[in-house]
Amino acid sequence: MWKAWAVTIDHLTTLHGLPVHDFPVEGEENGPLPAAGEVAWRLSRDDLISDEESFETCWNRFFDAVDSSQVRALVLGGGAYGSEMDGEDPAVTADRLVAASSRLTGLEALYLADLNFEQAELSWIVQGDVTPILAAYPRLLELGVRGSGGGYGDAPGLQLTPLRHEHLRTLRLENGGLPREVTRGLTACDLPSLRRLDLWLGEEYYGCTTTLADLAPLLDGDRLPALRHLGLRNSEMQDEIAAAVASAPVVARLSSLHLGLGTLSDTGAEALLGGQPLTHLQELDLYHHFLSEPMMQRLREALEPFGVKVNLDGREEAGEDGARYVAAGE
Repeated sequence: MWKAWAVTIDHLTTLHGLPVHDFPVEGEENGPLPAAGEVAWRLSRDDLISDEESFETCWNRFFDAVDSSQVRALVLGGGAYGSEMDGEDPAVTADRLVAASSRLTGLEALYLADLNFEQAELSWIVQGDVTPILAAYPRLLELGVRGSGGGYGDAPGLQLTPLRHEHLRTLRLENGGLPREVTRGLTACDLPSLRRLDLWLGEEYYGCTTTLADLAPLLDGDRLPALRHLGLRNSEMQDEIAAAVASAPVVARLSSLHLGLGTLSDTGAEALLGGQPLTHLQELDLYHHFLSEPMMQRLREALEPFGVKVNLDGREEAGEDGARYVAAGE
């Protein structure tokens, strides 16, 4: 079945509450640069364009032009990351970031692989081990990672091995297929300050090997003591996730729950309504779903009188064969 993706993967416009600003190509500056801490700096170059500087040159010029000790947010795009067909080995980018940690002393937010759909489909984006980056920035507050695949050279695909990180508050993994090893690595991490966790699980066809059993340590409430927002989204097993969440101890201390972007049907919504109370939530986001109109009305009537913001936008129709699809796979 051909799929019309409901989510267009595009460039970030904000990070950590700061507007994203592209560090200009040499000779194309348009006025003075903004103050180092007032924007999220995007460093992105296309090495395939012959008249554009390389990412390495861009990286070095950035440190010459900007007071790196005042940089609060950094977005790395083309040149630092690429697809299966072209681009930098993510291990090289990780090495650059680790080496620069003594200069980026004020860094609070980092986003890896800000590539849009024209540069690389989500499933094509090559990733590597992000553990050394987290270890090199112990005061980082926010990390976002797009893509999870392996590819050219020795790129192994997204990896996260157990570590303790005292200050990380937000972790967002966007991909069309989340490997089990990453989920298990995450659940073994000690992240006492993590408040927001957003996982896109994706489809088996695009590399998802994460199971409900792998998610159990996140749901049982014994880990991540500061967690207040949980997103388990973009999954082809969204009904099963909803049923697990319906009785998950962690839900009692959440303020928001995101279960959209996947294949959620009336079966999953029925499990949510029949499980533990959700009336304490500030938000239940189910954007991109396959719910019937009567079920949508039942959710509104059950939660909105208690002040819960219920996002039921993005209603999709199943195919003639009953097929449902995630919002972002390929």
